[in-house]
Order: sequence, then structure tokens, then C-alpha cells
Amino acid sequence: MQKASEGSGERQRVLTGIGEAWRLASQSVDRLDARLLVEYVADCTHADLIAHPERALSAVQFDRLVALVRRRAAGEPLAYLLGSAEFYGRRFLVSPAVLIPRPDTERLVDLAIERMEFLPRPRIVDLGTGSGVVAVTLKCLCPKALITAVELSQSALEVARLNAERHAAAVRFLAGNWYSPLAVECFDLIVANPPYVAEGDPHLLQDGLPFEPQTALTDAVAGGDGLACIRVIVGGAARHLYRDGWLLVEHGYNQAAAVRKLLHQEGFAEVASWHDLSGIERVSGGRWR
Repeated sequence: MQKASEGSGERQRVLTGIGEAWRLASQSVDRLDARLLVEYVADCTHADLIAHPERALSAVQFDRLVALVRRRAAGEPLAYLLGSAEFYGRRFLVSPAVLIPRPDTERLVDLAIERMEFLPRPRIVDLGTGSGVVAVTLKCLCPKALITAVELSQSALEVARLNAERHAAAVRFLAGNWYSPLAVECFDLIVANPPYVAEGDPHLLQDGLPFEPQTALTDAVAGGDGLACIRVIVGGAARHLYRDGWLLVEHGYNQAAAVRKLLHQEGFAEVASWHDLSGIERVSGGRWR
């Protein structure tokens, strides 16, 4: 993207319209990404971009767009550049301290709501809440629920709290690792989307994942199977579930059978796995008897 031109012995700024900026940015990145970056920098809508392409970017805005396009071209996820991402029809703040929410995780929310919507005041805990999208969404969809969210990373907790404020969701946030801050508390439902990618998995080098927090992606067990965190969650669930309470865990595309085995070994009933939007077994869980 051209930033300036020389003229009359001085460096003259070229005022670029938002339509032209979109065209230029599209030469370096995907056209949709380019459009979203222009809209973000210019604080305009898609309708503005189409109806008023001649609207000029300021020099500061243009320089900012150039920098963002370069970062996107280098593989940095668009959500981090925009500072937000959509999940379950709501927009959430994100930063490099948290994972970018994926549509697959919406299945975890659907399953949780199916099991809790008829309880008068269900108690739910979200382990490893990250940006808080699951906890906040559950509170928005099930206002009577008492939601607790646990997270080890202080930076992630700050993002999660901001998202709760953004959506006026009364969620209790606790700092700590998995069950450690819960003492002897029990719940009707435990949900978790823990790290489940095995260390050294080549997928960690693809699709922008090198920019995301590795501690939220992989259990970091050398030579492991990616299930270390899930084992802790399944193994400790019985001490924190009411009778007939549910545990629901998101996991990797090839881990459903192993997670079901762990659930059976711990004495869970009604053990099952559920498919995500791509037809992959993405969530497994069971009822505590």
C-alpha cells in the first residue's frame, strides 16, 4: 500500500478514499479482511464503504491501516487486530492473552442450556474461562443461573471481566487452576474448554495459532496425548457436582473415545459425545450419579 508521494521538494500526503484503501489493502490480504480493517480504521460501516467510497482517510488512519494490513499479511489473526470476535451472536473483546472464540464451542453452550434451562436456579462453573465467552453467554441465555468462571491467567481474567461488563452479565470470576479456588463448592453443571492439543502437534504452527496463547492450546506435556488437563477435570468433577449434575468438556477432533473412557472410569452415567457444526465429535460428557 502506497503511503505518500514526493512533490515540490516535500513529502506530500496522498489522501486516500476508503474505497481506494479497500482496493489497495485487498492486494495484500483477503478482500473480506481488507474490508473489515478499513471499516475498523475509518470507523465506518459496510454501507458507508459502498455508498461513499470517496470519503477520505486521515493520514493517521491511513498509516494505521498500512500497519494492520502488514500484520494480517504476516498471519496475525484478524480478531486480534480488530480487538473483538463474534460468538453466539454477540461480540466479545479479545486480546493475545486469550484464545479467539470458535463457532465449534457454541455446541458446548447449546448442550449446557439444554440441561439447565428447566432448573429454577442452576449453579454452573466454567473452568478455564479464557475470554469468558462461554460463561457470559450462558448467563445471557439463562439469566437465573448462578455462574462462576475460573481462570489461571490474570491477563485473561481481565478480558473476561470486561466482557461480562460489556454484556451486563453477573458472573463471579475466580483466579486459580481448575478446581483449586472452589474449595468444597458443588454445581449442577461443569463446563470446560481446556487445552487439548498435544505438544508438538503441527496444527499449532498453522492458521494463526502461533499468535494465540500456547498455554490455552496445549497441555505442554512432552510426548503426551493432549488429555492431561481433561484428566484433571474429569477426575475432580465428582467432588464438585450435585447428584445428577452434568460435566461437559470440549476436546479435540480425535479424542472423543478417550474422553468417554475417562468418564466411564470415573463412574459417570449417560456418557455420550456430540458433534459440532462440521460433524466432528467435539463435546463429551456425562451425568454424575
